[in-house]
Parts: sequence; structure tokens; C-alpha cells
Amino acid sequence: MGFTRNFVLVLALLSAAGFFEVACGGEARGVPKVVVLKKKGVTLQALRAMKARTIDRGVRLGGGMLLWEGANEDDVALNNYMDAQYYGEIGIGSPKQTFTVIFDTGSSNMWVPSSKCHFSIACYFHHKYKSGQSRTYKEDGTAFAIRYGTGATEGFLSQDDVTLGDLTVKGQVFAEATKEPGLVFVAAKFDGILGLGFQEISVNHVTPIWYNMLDQGLVTEPVFSFWLNRDVTDEEHGGELVFGGVDPKHFTGEHVYTPVTHKGYWQFNMGDVLIGGQSSGFCKGGCAAIADSGTSLLAGPTGIVAEINLAIGATGIVSNECKMVVQEYGDQIIEMLLEQINPIKVCTQIGICKYGSSEKSEPGIASVLNKDASISSGVGKADPACTVCEMAVIWAQNQLRENRTREQIDSYLNQLCERLPSPNGESVVDCNSLSSMPNVAFTIADKTFELTPDEYILKIGEGPETQCVSGFIGFDIPPPAGPLWILGDVFMGAYHTVFDFGNTRLGFAKAS
Repeated sequence: MGFTRNFVLVLALLSAAGFFEVACGGEARGVPKVVVLKKKGVTLQALRAMKARTIDRGVRLGGGMLLWEGANEDDVALNNYMDAQYYGEIGIGSPKQTFTVIFDTGSSNMWVPSSKCHFSIACYFHHKYKSGQSRTYKEDGTAFAIRYGTGATEGFLSQDDVTLGDLTVKGQVFAEATKEPGLVFVAAKFDGILGLGFQEISVNHVTPIWYNMLDQGLVTEPVFSFWLNRDVTDEEHGGELVFGGVDPKHFTGEHVYTPVTHKGYWQFNMGDVLIGGQSSGFCKGGCAAIADSGTSLLAGPTGIVAEINLAIGATGIVSNECKMVVQEYGDQIIEMLLEQINPIKVCTQIGICKYGSSEKSEPGIASVLNKDASISSGVGKADPACTVCEMAVIWAQNQLRENRTREQIDSYLNQLCERLPSPNGESVVDCNSLSSMPNVAFTIADKTFELTPDEYILKIGEGPETQCVSGFIGFDIPPPAGPLWILGDVFMGAYHTVFDFGNTRLGFAKAS
């Protein structure tokens, strides 16, 4: 894959507190721009916003809700929001009206604020599209609503030309937002969203902008790829998104490819998660996974995240529900496992889970688009005691394989309870202990993809005031939709990611 007529987006970092100073050079066509940045630190408030967005994405994926419901080398400077969300500048209309958008592989539609947005505070802090000022505007008028955890973004569809650098997509259908809920979008550094998912999850089957790029012959190869620069010492380069190929400068070795299992989100099959080279057990039978540039963190089964938090010494999070289950049923769980009772039946036989809740199927691969899936552990409707029991069974299994005593297993389970992640809390770790923390690895296409502590720990602040926080967040989606992982920017920052639309597959290689 080369760069002939490829479309290149050069990402530049942007802080949680405000925009960086930018100096651009290299204006000649076909020559990427050099973006010089000054960077400010990530804030705790920004981290909490990242977690809220990640959980919201997980709920929508697990519940099968669509993101939208309702009635040559060109380059563009992009920005990295809190070292986690990468977005950049586009133009809409003739003459161009400028907007910043998140390039989101977890959605398929495009929206920006509308000049007809009068009653949402967020609209007054962002650029608004004025259809009356564009000679290429065409009316559509179809209503839409995007549902978020804090409310719905509402508006209507319009049609106009969309410009990215010197590349112009003719007649792109997008949404004008006339209502943006709560304070979430008030502080957002981006104006809107540009979706890079499949048309299958596009509302009203609106043709995504990527499809139109291909249909209009603007790129030669049906591939786009992300390099997200996570090197905090590199203030010059934020990253790169290439439409039409890959940039060989930004990865080492060969890409490992895995097929897309369901066209909608960029979903694929994933295997076991290893902590310090040891199986965590939860995804041994397989998990679904999403490669999602619109998600900041790594989101996955709470049981695995709790094990990771214990292994890295994360503190500050306690679950009384978990401790009560372990205290009351821990010995019984261990006894049943020693008697070789099928682990997936243990919690049902004890009576914590209702009949059939743990026996629907062994954890396996399933589409996250299943509309009947329930979501547990605080972000959905399943019984939290049942969820805790099922986690405790797998934790105990892992300890029994290590020939631990009952007393050791009981102590271990209680320690894990203390490390359970909370949607409203942060898993803080000792910044001086990063060198002793284990690597965490994901199994994809029978290959392991390791993340080092420097890659999965987020740093807030600078100097002696620096805080280190786990980049993992827990949420549980039971079969058939789960178990599910969302591999967001923390993972994509470590691994150059190829979205091979032509062959319906994803490729991962170590970023460089």
C-alpha cells in the first residue's frame, strides 16, 4: 500500500485545558504539513469525562443501540484531545465553513452544530453550520436523534460538499445538530463527529463519507489507517490518519490481520487476556472486541480489570457488594470447583443467579449489535451479585490452578474486591512503581499484543505532582453480546491499526 493519491491526516496534540500554539509549514500540495505544538497536562476532570464517554459507548454497543436513531496526498492538521481523542479540521460548503470533528470508527454518520441551534449552551461555544451561506447546499430535512447517557442530540439531515485539505467529497449527507444535551459538549474541544464505521449502522442508510471517497475515486485503495502518537516527549507529531493506504514510517514488522466478524462497528474475535504472561481466564473461550478510535480508554470485563488493578497496585476503589458475596459464598464456590462442577453452573446452583442466567452459553463470540443483550455491573440491568459471583468463580479457578490453599484464595478474592473499578472513580497507582508493573497482553489472531505500563498508565500533571491512573475501565456485557472489549486509543496508540475495508479485516502492527 503506497501513498499514490492517498489522503493523509497529520494529527496534532491538543490539551484538555485549551488549544496549543500551532505553526504550520510545507504548504506545497503533496507535502505533509509540519505542526509544531506546545502541550499542557491532562486534568483529573478530563480523565473523568473520558471514562464517562467510554462507558456510554459500551452501553450503546452492548445494548445494540445504533448511535443514530430517529425520525493525492492531501493533509489536515488533527488534534489529540487529552492524549485520548484525536480530531481535526474539515470544511463544509462553498465557501468552506470550518469545523473540528472526531474521526470515529465507532459510528458511521457525520454531524456538526447547526445555526438553527438556539436553546443549547454548547452550540454557543462551537462553530455552527450556516446552510444559507453555502452555494452547494441542498435541503434534506430528515429528522434524527443521537442518544447519549446524558440525553439526546437532535437535529436534521442536510447535504453539502465536505472538504478535507484539498480533497472535496461532493454531496455528502450529514446532520445539523439543533440540540446538544447537558454540559458534556460545552467543554468539548471538537465541534462534531465524522464516523468511519460501516454503513450497516448508519441511520436511514445514509452513505458514510468514506464510502463516497471510494465511489468518487478520491482514493485508490479501500484502506485507511491510524497512527496515534502517544509519546508525551514528542511535541511535534500527534499522529496520522491515512485514507487510501498506510505510512510505513509509523509501524515496525508486518501487520497481523484478523477478519471483521460483523459489519457495523469494526468488530472482531479476540482471545485470552494475559497479565504478566498469565491467563486472566475471562476471555479464554473468546470475546468480541471493537477497534474504536472514538473511545479513549481500554474497556472490558470488570473481572479482568479488577485483576489488572490488583497486579498493578491500583488503590482507592472498594466494592462492598463483592466482599459480601465472597464472605458468604466464597467457601461454597471453592468447594464446588473442587468437586469438578461446571464453572458456568456454579452461581446458578448456589442460587445467586436466576435459572439460566449463567447457562445461556459459555462465554463466546457474539455480535455487539444484538438488541436483546443486557448489561451488568453498574452500567446495565443485570443483578450485580450474580455478576460478582461469576467473577469470583473465574478468580478462584485461576488460583486453584496455582495450587493455592483455601485461605490464600479467600484472601486473594477479598483483595480483588478492593480493586474493582468504579464508573465514578479512578484507579490510582504509584508512579514510581511503573517499572515493576506487569505487561498486559491481548490475544488477536493467535498472536499476543502486549501493552507496557508506560502504554496503559495515564499521567496527570507534571513533576512531583504527577498522578498515574490506570487506562482500563470495567463494564460487563454477558453472552450473547459479550464478553466484550473496546480497544480505544490506549491500544491504538501502541499498535498502528489498518482498517482494510476492501478485505473486511483489521491489521495491527507495533507503532513506531
